[in-house]
Amino acid sequence: MIELGLKIDVDTERGTQIGVPNLLKLFDELGIKATFLFALGPDNTGRAIKRIFRPGFFQKVSRTSVIQIYGLKTLLNGILWPGPNIAKKHAAIMREVARAGHEVGIHCYDHIYWQDKLHKLKEPVVREEVNKAHDAFKEVFGFAAKTMGSAGWQASKHSLAAYDGHDLVYASDTRGQKAFYPKADKRVFKTLQIPTTLPTLDELLGRPEYPLISMTEHYLNLIKPKQLNTFTLHAELEGMAYLNWFKEFLVECQKQDMKIVPIKNIALKLLEKKSDIPTLPLIQGTVDGRSGTLAVHG
Repeated sequence: MIELGLKIDVDTERGTQIGVPNLLKLFDELGIKATFLFALGPDNTGRAIKRIFRPGFFQKVSRTSVIQIYGLKTLLNGILWPGPNIAKKHAAIMREVARAGHEVGIHCYDHIYWQDKLHKLKEPVVREEVNKAHDAFKEVFGFAAKTMGSAGWQASKHSLAAYDGHDLVYASDTRGQKAFYPKADKRVFKTLQIPTTLPTLDELLGRPEYPLISMTEHYLNLIKPKQLNTFTLHAELEGMAYLNWFKEFLVECQKQDMKIVPIKNIALKLLEKKSDIPTLPLIQGTVDGRSGTLAVHG
């Protein structure tokens, strides 16, 4: 049986407030459990406007209907008014995810700050950002987080070190095809990395070679036996504007006898056979359809 690991990145207040309940209802209907990773600090989405000069950013924005997806209010958060603190305002929704039996973990504290600044930050600042996210998580859920998956797939030797300090079961900061222990600056880190193997929906939307009508078929062709299959979706996309498409995709997966699971399930199976997990360099690379660079394995 093919296993498909499902991870939901919840980036914004709007995604938490609207997308997450939509997904909970859908998963309950289909009998699916997944991994939800939350942004736990201020929603400063509006500050992403500074990425306009990044190669590929304008193309992505123009083809993915950003205003429709995120809403004008969200796109002004952190610019015209202070970004709302997501965990403080919507802790009840987050706790409902855990009560429903889904895996919960950390996406970040401040999404925009992490995604845009990580590689410019010194080690103590990165560690403090990770600590703030863990403190906020524990305040919401009453227990320590056991997984993190960074904003924008941004990772560095400083963030890997901070993760190791929190004894995570695994992390999901990278893109690639193999689970691995990351090596950076000649140091091997102990937190297992489970990469996102499939392209995200926003990397394909609006491109003529990937019409929405055949998107499900495209994804099904990418999911294969005897390989790692993990899909990252976003509460703001598949949980809202593309919810109907996402339901169609999941139903087709189930028709093909795929087992849809939280990423934790995959990680625990791999950790049982620890000797089979390679150590690979964590490097910066590019992914088709996504602007800028992100963490990949060598």
